[in-house]
Amino acid sequence: MNQSQLITLAFAISFSLANVVVSARLFPNISSFLPEPAHGHAQAYAQAHAWDAFLNFAGCHRGDSYHGLKNLKSYFQRFGYIPHAPPSNFSDEFDDALESAIKAYQKNFNLNVSGVLDAATLQQIVLPRCGNADIINGTTTMKKENETASFTKPRFHTVAHYTLFPGMPRWPEGTEELTYAFFPGNDLSESVRAVFAAAFARWAEVTRLTFRETASYFGADIRIGFFSGDHGDGEPFDGSLGTLAHAFSPTNGRFHLDAAEDWVVSGDVTRSALATAVDLESVAVHEIGHLLGLGHSSVEEAVMFPTISSRKKKVVLAKDDVEGIQFLYGSNPNYNGSTATSAPERDASNGGICVTCVGPSRSVFTLLTFAFAHFALL
Repeated sequence: MNQSQLITLAFAISFSLANVVVSARLFPNISSFLPEPAHGHAQAYAQAHAWDAFLNFAGCHRGDSYHGLKNLKSYFQRFGYIPHAPPSNFSDEFDDALESAIKAYQKNFNLNVSGVLDAATLQQIVLPRCGNADIINGTTTMKKENETASFTKPRFHTVAHYTLFPGMPRWPEGTEELTYAFFPGNDLSESVRAVFAAAFARWAEVTRLTFRETASYFGADIRIGFFSGDHGDGEPFDGSLGTLAHAFSPTNGRFHLDAAEDWVVSGDVTRSALATAVDLESVAVHEIGHLLGLGHSSVEEAVMFPTISSRKKKVVLAKDDVEGIQFLYGSNPNYNGSTATSAPERDASNGGICVTCVGPSRSVFTLLTFAFAHFALL
């Protein structure tokens, strides 16, 4: 490929990158939110949530046929409950595979194991959640007895209720400090970066690890960015209140958040007027657990539980989280047995919506460099 072709390719990639990272909806405080839609728009507003259509399946059981069940099968496949198969193979029949998936899901989430799509099961399914799977290669990541689905052998090591990724990956023995950096195209404010610093501090409090922000995105151990839709890693985001974020096991270091969510940077998210408000620190604490090697937990109080409701804050490490991370990295000698109940105060004085984007103001050289390196690291 000659120089002219390389330049053309670079511009094409940088253009694609600019359209992948359009904007991250970051609200500096809860007072920044616009009012909820008027009553007349309530139905359209409710249907904006990624999985709300699944609520129409209430009472469905094996032998039924209902329009849209194939989409539910795709959901279960995405999170590991149905073995990999082309989505085109899915039908709207409530078959044995769907019943088996529902039973495994109900068991993982401490629900009545019936194989029927009852109200409690559907309410759990439609909750916003982490994009990481609950079952990997047929082995649940959420139960303590190495319980496995029938289509493969166990590959997860489990202790107590916390779980570790296959092969128990961790950062190398002797690692004391991990660096993290933010995708340059996001151009995040100091208040947003402070949220991530607080989230990392919660894990540092109980382990021997420390975390330091660096300006070198491509040289950092952990790379954090807000992206929309299909962003090149095989795990596309799906819009409001679906998969909120995902992170890869050590030592990959990738941590991606859905730019389409209404992220609350500071303030009491439980008091937000907007039903789609998502607490940024809560999601960050969870995903950092994955970055360090933890899988999902079946303990609802744990930050490593896969789902979190909108307008909910969950940032305090539970006993299960602490036991899991200390199994991998040991205990902080200064840890006194209880984790902090609140994060450091964060400045929220700027108000308004913090919209981040890749815009034409960036130099061609910067776009080309980030484009090539970004796709190389995805």
